[in-house]
Amino acid sequence: MPCALFAENTRVYPRAHFQDQTAESKLRPTHLLLGNVVFSERASKPDMTSTPGSLDSTAIQLDRVSRHYTLGASSIRAVDDVSLSIRSREFVALLGSSGSGKSTLLNLMAGLDRPTSGAIRADGRNLAELSSLELARYRRNTVGMVFQSFNLLPRMTLQENVELPLRLAEIDRAERATRVAEALQRVRLDKRTAHRPSELSGGEQQRTAIARALVNRPKILFADEPTGNLDSATGESILNLLAEIQSSLGMTIIMVTHERPLAEKFASRLAIMGDGKLLSDGMNNGAKQ
Repeated sequence: MPCALFAENTRVYPRAHFQDQTAESKLRPTHLLLGNVVFSERASKPDMTSTPGSLDSTAIQLDRVSRHYTLGASSIRAVDDVSLSIRSREFVALLGSSGSGKSTLLNLMAGLDRPTSGAIRADGRNLAELSSLELARYRRNTVGMVFQSFNLLPRMTLQENVELPLRLAEIDRAERATRVAEALQRVRLDKRTAHRPSELSGGEQQRTAIARALVNRPKILFADEPTGNLDSATGESILNLLAEIQSSLGMTIIMVTHERPLAEKFASRLAIMGDGKLLSDGMNNGAKQ
């Protein structure tokens, strides 16, 4: 049975994969190897209502990061010499057309892929130098992921879908119940816990996916086209929810989107990608407060 914790474009490869850059052209993004994913270690977490860092601290620092893929005789520069600093508690939107490199950059920051060169510093460490086991711990303890596809298990209830990451991490049952209740209340679905995905609207399914991303109490929330499968009104409600989460939890949010009007309305900062390069990066003074 496929694991709903990982979206269709998630790449989790063993360390040997990264010694052969040509492997990228042989593996489809849906390939998922779970042998190096850490689920069994217990780790203490901050309370969901806490503020994970001051506004002046740095959440992620990218120094001349590149990600190149070999396709036959060609080299594809998906990310090309990008330097970017993201402060804690920022809401950053990565904008760009299809193929601009924005999703690849997000995957690198989330620890789902490794750079060909450069450094990515997050949580006090350089992700480019971490072992596969250490990257798995970083993904489990530090980041939450929301994707365009909701990736909910259809036979599980809403409560069971949100609880799944905690079960895989072997969190105590009593603590699981508390965390699930907190996450569902935050996305305003605490009255729908027994429903299954097919009984929810698209917006409710995405809110469930957001609750699942929050249940491990991450410091950084990554969202890859979170409104891509929703109508405009529902998409705006999801962005309202993300902005509310960013404000109330003091969480850093990094969102990939091609919908510039929504980004300009909600994100505090806009970073524009094109042909693998960072074309512009600036504060968005018109964002909704």
